[in-house]
Order: sequence, then structure tokens, then C-alpha cells
Amino acid sequence: MRVLLTDRFCDRAKSLGTQTDYFDENVSGLALRVSGQGVKTWTLHFGPASKRARVTLGRYPSTSLASARALALDAKTAIADGRDPRGGTDAMTVSDLVASYVEKHTSTLRSADEIKRRLYRNIVPVIGNVKLTELHRRDATRVVDKIAKRNAPTEAMRSFEDLRAMLRWAVSRGDLDHSPIEGMRKPPGSKPRERVLTDDEIRILWNRLPEALARSPDCQRIIKLCLVTGQRVGEVAGMTKSELDLQHRVWRLPGARTKNGHPHSVPLSALAIELIGSGDSEQVFPNAEAEGTLPGAAVARTISRARERFGIAQWSAHDLRRTALTGMAKLGVVPIVLGHIANHRTTTKAGMTLSVYVQHAYEKEKREALELWADRLQGIIAGGAEVMTIRGER
Repeated sequence: MRVLLTDRFCDRAKSLGTQTDYFDENVSGLALRVSGQGVKTWTLHFGPASKRARVTLGRYPSTSLASARALALDAKTAIADGRDPRGGTDAMTVSDLVASYVEKHTSTLRSADEIKRRLYRNIVPVIGNVKLTELHRRDATRVVDKIAKRNAPTEAMRSFEDLRAMLRWAVSRGDLDHSPIEGMRKPPGSKPRERVLTDDEIRILWNRLPEALARSPDCQRIIKLCLVTGQRVGEVAGMTKSELDLQHRVWRLPGARTKNGHPHSVPLSALAIELIGSGDSEQVFPNAEAEGTLPGAAVARTISRARERFGIAQWSAHDLRRTALTGMAKLGVVPIVLGHIANHRTTTKAGMTLSVYVQHAYEKEKREALELWADRLQGIIAGGAEVMTIRGER
């Protein structure tokens, strides 16, 4: 459809179907493409009718009508000079997009390292050479199927999510008109784990750590602290001295370091403080291979490699957290306190009334529960201990 494009028309333009191209009467070939979802993209159509080509110039309104016309004229000049104006976008491959995405977007995300690892391990080797303009749903299926052959359903699900997020980012920047995999169902991940270590397994694991991980004393301490505090391995591994208030025996995690983005405080038992120690570094568990703290993923890999040395059935770092919380529940700790220990907002802020009117942080109850669990844990490790429960209901 050919119209005299104006700012007012562009602002109000709607698609007449799946997508509609509104061609500008002032600059031949320039069109405002409006998708059925209302996304507006500037494109320039050029070349003979038998071999029509198109280049994306940007998104409206971030790219204004005046800017789009200027870009279109620049592109037409390039065409007149014998140059292909698509050099910046239509020639882009998935590998090019991954590099741009990692540099300009994922570096700000808390899980940047894991996203980068999955992109370069699972996506680039399979479809990295595919041009974005030729990307198809079957390419996403190729990625997922290859991971599925490794019997890694969670990795397949997360890699699909990474690909989908990256393509949505490309659409938002104008590198793509639309994501070809939008609307596809993500592959199912693995079933939620239910593994809880028994008392005997806890005792065997704790006492065998010095032998099983003789070269990784920091990993030994991290594993023990996960079991003592009930916190996530990544949060424990990333612990810094500035987060610790040892005078008041509290570990305060900033929102930037928690899974749900909310600050979290963890009362520290005497056993936890003993495991934390008193090193000189700001990082409680410094990374020997790079600046900063030891990544939680590195601890998980260490556990996986040493699996046969522990003398118990297969377990993961997250099973330690589940074991600790289950152990506290057996001691009589009520769910609302467990929710605060775990920093689960769905439990601690279950409804509008609760979140607005109940501002109690349960610090006293959390300390009682964690100290009770530490006492019970020391008894398990020693091979005895009576099960004591918290008195009364809260």
C-alpha cells in the first residue's frame, strides 16, 4: 500500500492482516512494515522485480520517519555505487548475533557466564553459520535434538530459552523483523529432584570430604556450609567478607546476589562461623583461576567429577539445600520460617494482605531453626544425637 507517510500516520498505523507494508510516496522503496502484534519496522525494498531484495533500517518510533528517509537515501546511494546495503544486517549469521548479544546484553545479567557457555557450546556449533534471514524453526529443533541425544533435558530447555531470548533481543534492535521460533513450545526440562540425604549419608559425606576432595579444601567448606545454612551453592561460593557481620553473627546477601533479586539475611550458627574461617581475602572462597569468587558452577562440576569417591548414591549441591530444609522441617520448624530461611517469596509473601500487613522478618525464628539444625547436624556427623523439636507453634 502506497501512502504519504507522516509522523501522525506512522504513530497510528495498524496491520491489515499478518503484516502490512506502507510504502512512502516521497522515497521510493521505503516502507513501514507493521506486524499483527503492532511492531513497526522500517525497510527498504530494492532491485528488479524478478529479484526483489529488502534491508531493515530500524524500528519505529526509535528510528523516526525523518531518520528512516535519510537512511533509505544513504542505502540507495550505496546501491547506485554498486554496493549491497544489506552488509550490516541481512549478512549477519547466528554466530555474529551471539557475539553481539554476549557483548552488549548478557554481560549485565547475573547468569551471564552460564548463558555464554550454553550459546557457544550448544547453539553456535550447530547453527552458527545460518544467516538470520534464513533462520527457521527447524534450526531450533536441530539444536534441541542434539542436546537431547546427550540425555540433558534441562540443558536443552535452557538452551532453547537462551535462543528465544536472543532472537527477541534481535527483534527489539531491528536486526530481525520477527523471531521465527516465536510460538514454539520449549522442550520439557527434567523432573524436579526429590533427593534428600539420609542421616547416614550425611555422616558418610561429611567425613569423607577431606579424602574425596583433598585438592579442593574450599569446595569442602562450601559443601558443608550449604548443608549447615540451607543456602544455594552459588550464593555460598560467592560469599564476601563485606556481606558478613560476624559480631552479630549474620550473613547479609544483597539482592544482586540472590535468585529472586531480594536481599536476604542468614543467621550464622557457631558451626557456620567456624566453616567460614578468617582469611585475609575479601572473597571467602577466592577463585584460583580468575579474579573474584569461586563460581557455584565450578563447585557443581567438582562434585560431579568426584561422584564415585563419596561412598553414597548420586547427589548434587542443590540436594544439600533440600536436605537442610527437610531436616529443619522434621525438627518442627514451621513452613513460614522455612520460607524465610530459603528466601522463597512465594512462601513469605503469599498474598497481598500478608505482604502489606505482615512485615515481621522472622529473624529470631530463623536463628533458632538454624542453630537447632546445626546442633542436630553435629550429632548426625558424630553418629548420634536425639531429635529435638522447636517448642510451640508460631
